[in-house]
Amino acid sequence: QVQLVESGGGLVQPGGSLRLSCAASGFTLDYYAIGWFRQAPGKDLEGVSCISSGDGSTYYADSVKGRFTISRDNAKNTVYLQMNSLKPEDTAVYYCAAERDYYCSPRPDEYDYWGQGTQVTVSS
Repeated sequence: QVQLVESGGGLVQPGGSLRLSCAASGFTLDYYAIGWFRQAPGKDLEGVSCISSGDGSTYYADSVKGRFTISRDNAKNTVYLQMNSLKPEDTAVYYCAAERDYYCSPRPDEYDYWGQGTQVTVSS
């Protein structure tokens, strides 16, 4: 059974850090591009970051550039999103998704598999 499971969300103060994990089971991530998306209440799903399967190239939304870092550990079949200098506007449910492709895309409609999401709340 193909499954993606996110973890690492929680409540953090502004300026704090969290590391989200996206663990895959039922398939190997080696040939899959992985994206991180988020959805805040009343807002559309937003592409936050993604990492390609082939050359490891990455994409970051302007809103998180310089603060978030995506990485993958194919041996652990896991992708990470390190989030630093968190702001209240980063509050959202964060999802990871996988598409069998060389390059990644920030468009959610290109992804085949999705996790259930993990809540990130940035508040004092």
